[in-house]
Amino acid sequence: MAQSFDYESASASGETETSPLERLAEIAARTAEETGKFANVDAILRIPVTMQVVLGSATIPVANLMKLGRGAVVPLDHRVGEPVDVVVNGRIVARGEVVVVEEDNSRFGVSLTEIVGPLGQGDT
Repeated sequence: MAQSFDYESASASGETETSPLERLAEIAARTAEETGKFANVDAILRIPVTMQVVLGSATIPVANLMKLGRGAVVPLDHRVGEPVDVVVNGRIVARGEVVVVEEDNSRFGVSLTEIVGPLGQGDT
């Protein structure tokens, strides 16, 4: 069963002063201090990871794929308004809503609504 954190109710109670990644860094630093390996945390926090936002997917036969051309529409399995998955290095770490970035109306972003629990619990 996936553990999740509800940001909407937390923001009402004032618990969202730090981002999820900042909280993760704090936990890692605290754990490292307790084990005496604090120097390694900075190196770990600088490791680049690949983050993807999965808007949806589709399965179609190769024959139909070969017929696709400009203007073709491929229906995806997600519907408008459904949360999108945020994937880091192949694992679902969060879910959120697609939003238009305020500073630049030509770009999209993701507003996180749920953080998935420990590794392996959010995979579907």
